[in-house]
Amino acid sequence: MQIHELELVIKNADRAINNEDFDQLMDFYSEDATLVVKPGTLAKGKEEIRRAFVAIADYFNHSLIVNQEKMAIIETGDTALVVAKALLSANQKTDSAFSMERMATYVFKKDSTGTWRCIIDNSYGAELLE
Repeated sequence: MQIHELELVIKNADRAINNEDFDQLMDFYSEDATLVVKPGTLAKGKEEIRRAFVAIADYFNHSLIVNQEKMAIIETGDTALVVAKALLSANQKTDSAFSMERMATYVFKKDSTGTWRCIIDNSYGAELLE
């Protein structure tokens, strides 16, 4: 089975998060993207998203590791929904070690150059309803 190009895009974004390469990470997002920082807190646009990732890195004492274990991709035209099993861990968090699994949802749109850009990044998935 052939790997969908979005799987590679997401793996590259995870690598940028893990390496705290936030400049490269911003290439992953559209200009008007929305990131669910936590339920009830959104970052809108690249500037807010970048600040959120810097704060997240600080919160996890620069030890956050993000990986997607499985992905399902539903694509139509220039839009795609990605549902992923995201694994997050941090071994140097100030108050305790951290590890969790989330069923994340992401929405992507192809821009005018044919590049997939994340327009909605929701690592909490349906947990937002709880």
